[in-house]
Amino acid sequence: MSADFGGVGFGGQGGNGGAGGLLYGNGGAGGNGGAAGSPGSVTAFGGNGGSGGSGGNGGNALIGNAGAGGSAGAGGNGASAGTAGGSGDDGGKGGNGGSVGLIGNGGNGGNGGNGGAGSLFNGAPGFGGPGGSGGASLLGPPGLAGTNGADG
Repeated sequence: MSADFGGVGFGGQGGNGGAGGLLYGNGGAGGNGGAAGSPGSVTAFGGNGGSGGSGGNGGNALIGNAGAGGSAGAGGNGASAGTAGGSGDDGGKGGNGGSVGLIGNGGNGGNGGNGGAGSLFNGAPGFGGPGGSGGASLLGPPGLAGTNGADG
């Protein structure tokens, strides 16, 4: 019996960096794109690997440092099965970094959740949840970090 492997998902794109401060300070770095899921290796129809989510965008700064975008979740792995393995779902998008106003630092965006793995019998895996955006900071303390997305 010849092998018929499932396909690999695409890696997610990295987020864009935020704009630098008008007076001083750095824009937040863009988050990393999620890794692609692995295909299922099988004797008949392997599930496809899920695609990685896109990284969150960095926040914009006026004075102070903006938050970095969260990294995206990885795509789920395709199931290995004798017949039709389920495909892995996509990773969640990373949260955007918090913008910063006058003083303080913006919070970092949360990381996107990982996509669920494909099940043996084509059950639908969960998508990774998106990461929360980082909190903005105007005059006070740094903005809070965004929450991480749940895994699928």
